[in-house]
Parts: sequence; structure tokens; C-alpha cells
Amino acid sequence: MDFSWISDPTALIALATLVVMEVVLGIDNLIFISILTNKLPEHQRSRARRIGIGLALILRLGLLGTIAIIVTLTEPIFTVFGHAFSWRDLILIGGGLFLVWKATKEIHHNVDPTPNDDIFDTPRATMTFGAAIGQILLLDLVFSLDSIITAVGMTDVVAIMVIAVIVAVTVMLVAANPLANFINANPTVVMLALGFLLMIGMTLIAEGFGAHVPKGYIYAAMAFSALVEGLNMLSRRAARRKADGPTADTTG
Repeated sequence: MDFSWISDPTALIALATLVVMEVVLGIDNLIFISILTNKLPEHQRSRARRIGIGLALILRLGLLGTIAIIVTLTEPIFTVFGHAFSWRDLILIGGGLFLVWKATKEIHHNVDPTPNDDIFDTPRATMTFGAAIGQILLLDLVFSLDSIITAVGMTDVVAIMVIAVIVAVTVMLVAANPLANFINANPTVVMLALGFLLMIGMTLIAEGFGAHVPKGYIYAAMAFSALVEGLNMLSRRAARRKADGPTADTTG
């Protein structure tokens, strides 16, 4: 692998920019992995996260090894009502539909935890380890393809892409358990995260149909929502302390 680009300031700027972009793009993947693995028995969660993120790294590096093929995935394969669709478009639409379905299903289970009350529902089965890994692998593929196409669009130096991908996946690995534990410990955050997945799914579908949605708007909305939820959590904590105060004084 050629590393002569290290002395080129432009290449270093491209590397730094791509690392940041890959880390940000990895947030979508990480939220999905966190939500899904929290449905597993506690002793399996950490292992499932490591495997899921490891698969994301393998897929990304594998896709980097087939850049010539990846580039052709953006070429039109058929046209419907004047709009040309490529393999990338179909993969994004399929992944978006899966995310919307999964997030909607999880929101329903959180809002109505007694599915047997509805004749259209079936008893909820416990998520198996294999099923969790299979679903993570499916979304890993979608997010990895989007990640690599973004990288190819920014630079043609494979080494820069590889370094950016490895750094981004390492950040995901470090953040996985703390994020998943935080989501699991805060039920309102679960709904917020599922809302994020719905928005991400709809964005993938829109991208697949040719409607470009600037990622900055998506992540700004997510950051604002997270800030509001953080303020709500602080407010609830302050209210609990205030409610506990008189009781503590009386018992003292």
C-alpha cells in the first residue's frame, strides 16, 4: 500500500475530514446495534455488539477491496417513470424499508407491551442471538455501502479510506457499551433512538429515489432532539430531588 501521500497536506486534510464523516455516519449503525442488542439476555449483549461492529469493519474493508465494483453500483440498471435506479438505490431503499419496519415494530412494542390483546398480533418471541446478528449484518451492509461510496467520493487513495474506516469502527467499538447501557437505563431515550431510526430509514428511502437529503440537516435535528431530551432528564432529576427533600427532612 502506497503511503507517499503522508507528506501531502491536502491528503492529510482529506483524511481528517473523512475520519470525521465516517464516525458521524457510524452513529446510525451504532444506534441500531444498541437498540437491537438490548433485547438480548444481558450476558449476550456485549458479545453481540462486538460481533456486530466487527462485521461492520470486515464489510467495509471488504467493500474497499472491490472499489471498481462499488463504483459500478451507482450506474443505472433500469428506469421507472423517467427515473433511473442503480443497485445502490435499491440497496438503500431496501435498507430504509427494513429500518422503518423495525423501528415501527419496536415503537409499537414499547407503547403497547401486551401484544396478545390484539388479534392481529402474535406472541412476542425473545430475540435470539442468531437473529440479532443476522439483522445487524443486514444493516451493516447498507450502512457500509453508504460509508464506502462516501469515501470513494472524497478521495481516490485507498490507504486514506482504510485508515478512516478503521478509526471510525474503533470509535464505534469503544462507544458501543456505554451508549447501549445509557439507552437501556433511560426508557424515554429508547423512544428517541427509535425515532432517529425512523428518520434515518426514511432518509435512506429518499436517497434511493434520488432525493438528496443533506446529512447536516439530519444530524442537526438529531443533536437538537438529544439536547431537548437531555434537558428533560435534568428537569425530571431536579423534580425528584425536590420531591425527596421534604421527606428526608421529616425523617431526619
